[in-house]
Parts: sequence; structure tokens; C-alpha cells
Amino acid sequence: MKKLIAYFSASGVTGRAARKLADAIKADIYQIRPERPYSAADLDWTDRKSRSSAEMKDESARPAIAGDLPDLSAYDTLYIGFPIWWGVAPRIISTFIEGCGLEGKKIVIFATSGGSSLPPAVKDLKMMYPSLDITGGKLLNGRIDGDIV
Repeated sequence: MKKLIAYFSASGVTGRAARKLADAIKADIYQIRPERPYSAADLDWTDRKSRSSAEMKDESARPAIAGDLPDLSAYDTLYIGFPIWWGVAPRIISTFIEGCGLEGKKIVIFATSGGSSLPPAVKDLKMMYPSLDITGGKLLNGRIDGDIV
């Protein structure tokens, strides 16, 4: 069974966790990069007018992804990772999910967070995409030494 880790990382924290997980479980890796990178001002969650705040207020926001989406035909399991924003996945994760055709894949969610827990983000994704096989993995804020399922 072939595995792919797809992750979005705004500041590098989730990227480091994704690379450690990929090494631990021998998975391929794909970075979900926004077409327009986020600046520090864009990520200022205390500014209600910042780009990230505006995206998270708009449930229909779908930030564009840079480059081509990966060919997932060879993968049975997809790990999707992100920093938790406002208790849920950043909107670019929806861009990725909706662009990839993930039916029939096992999807494991992981995240990094300074204060939020993973279950609300997983619940939100399950509600948005009820036809997908989505399960929660773990918050990867610490040591990673094996599979998170």
C-alpha cells in the first residue's frame, strides 16, 4: 500500500512535522503551496482584515494552489496535514481536496497547533466531504516515531 503525505505549512512548522512523518512511515511527500505565498501580515490572526482572517471568515474561499496537483492514482492512503486555523483546516485544504478526486482513498488528517485540538478540524472536514473516508490522526507538535493511525 503506497502512502502520500500532502501538507500545507505557512510558517514551516507543519512542513517539519510532515517530513518527519514521511521518514517514519516511508511515504512520498507533496507540499500544498499557495499560488500567492502568505506574508507575515497575511498570517496576522489578530488583524480581522488580514488575508488569513478574511479567508477563514468566508467558507467558500478557495485559495489557488501553485503548480500542478499530484497524480494520486498510485496511492491508497493520503495523509493531509496543516496548521489549525480558527479551529479548522485552512481553506487551501479544501482547494486541494476538491481538486484531487479523493474518493476511494483512505485519508488521515494530521495537524500542528499552538492551542487547538484536532477533533473539531476532522469533524468539520467530514461534514464538508461526507463521501470521503476521513479519519483523524494526531497533532504532530512533538516527537514522531511511527504511523499516526
